[in-house]
Amino acid sequence: MKLKKTSIFCYLDFDSYHCLFSLQNAGILAAYFKLLDIHNKNTLNDVQFYSFMRHVTDLKKREIRLTFDIEFHVEKNFIRHHSSAVFELLDVDGDGMIDSEEFKSLGFLFNLKGHSLSKIFHEFDVSRDKNLNCKEFEVFTMACIYMQEETKKK
Repeated sequence: MKLKKTSIFCYLDFDSYHCLFSLQNAGILAAYFKLLDIHNKNTLNDVQFYSFMRHVTDLKKREIRLTFDIEFHVEKNFIRHHSSAVFELLDVDGDGMIDSEEFKSLGFLFNLKGHSLSKIFHEFDVSRDKNLNCKEFEVFTMACIYMQEETKKK
């Protein structure tokens, strides 16, 4: 894949040795993404992704669709295989459990708010100890992935 010479990405300063962008370039990319995210959902659907990739790369239609599918698969597998690491990051007090307060404070990460947040927490607290252990959290993340796939199918 090659970037088209007219792409904004050709003008960004990228430190290839350290694989780093400057803070200014990160800000430019964030602003660019906001322009692309016309539905204000902090994500691009397949049509937006396709249009973006056609504009900035030399990839063919089939290659772009494959890239989109691979990206979704990689993201899903990353979450599945790293849910314990994510659990440890979210377990703010390090007690091996995510209590309802920790879960509520991080609900925005899962796009959950208010009553639905409490309901989901209770639903996945299988042990009914008012905490999510690592296994319960893993089931929660898999359910989120499944619901996301079902939503995309509709």
